[in-house]
This record gives sequence, structure tokens and C-alpha cells, in this order.
Amino acid sequence: MPTYTVTTANLALSAQQKSRLAAAITTVHHLHTGAPSYLAQVIFTELPVQNHFIGGKPNAISHVYVHGLIRAGRAQDVKQALIKDLLAQTQQITGVGSEEIWAYLQDIAAGQMAEFGRLLPPPGAEEQWRQGFSPQKLAALKSAGISF
Repeated sequence: MPTYTVTTANLALSAQQKSRLAAAITTVHHLHTGAPSYLAQVIFTELPVQNHFIGGKPNAISHVYVHGLIRAGRAQDVKQALIKDLLAQTQQITGVGSEEIWAYLQDIAAGQMAEFGRLLPPPGAEEQWRQGFSPQKLAALKSAGISF
């Protein structure tokens, strides 16, 4: 709940940059939406050379694309503030110029998403939903350092 995919072209992020960016995206999403941090996942994809085009032409400049799938139901001003913070954090951590960072948020109805084997709740009902986690899943998440 949210799932962010960070795709880079002509840029290889270090493990430290990925870790910092994943933490920043998770924090920014939590701060703007109130969704628990343990629900956020960030996936990194690096495009091979010659696989990114702009205007039908190969792009040779470092580029970062952040695509967030989030639950519907949040106000437009919340989403715009979230996007602005995503852009700022991405630029600071990657060093890529602001014009080379694109960020999109896509709303999906909670009933059209499933995580941890169950349909997601609407925004604000996460705590009750979390009560359905098995003791094994809770222990595994805590063991990985994920707090609730």
C-alpha cells in the first residue's frame, strides 16, 4: 500500500543511495498520508543503456522516474505536497537535476489492492486491518526491523 517503483536510466544508484531513497520515500509518504510506514514498499529498476527514449529519441542523460501506486481517497493538495517532497528527496539523494526527475502518483481503490494476502482497507482503517496479521508474519516483520 503504497508501492513505489524507482526506475533509473543512464544512472546506477549505489546500495546506500537506494537505502536512503527507500527510507525517504517511505517517510514522505507516511508524513503526507498518515499511512503506516510498514506498508510502504520501494522497488528499484535500472534500465539498460539505450532503453530510455524521450520524444522518440534515445536519452543519454541521467534520469529518474518515480511511480507511486497509492490508495485512492486523499485530497489533491496532499498528493501535490507528496509529489513535491518526492521530487526534492530524489534530487537530493541521487544528485540528478530536477528537470530529469519525473514523479507520478496513481490512485487505486483500496478494494482493488491486496497485500499480505488480504484486500487493503480504506485509508485510516490500517490498525484494525493489521490485527489480522498472523503471529508469524508479525514476528518476521519485527525481525526485519520493521516497526508498527
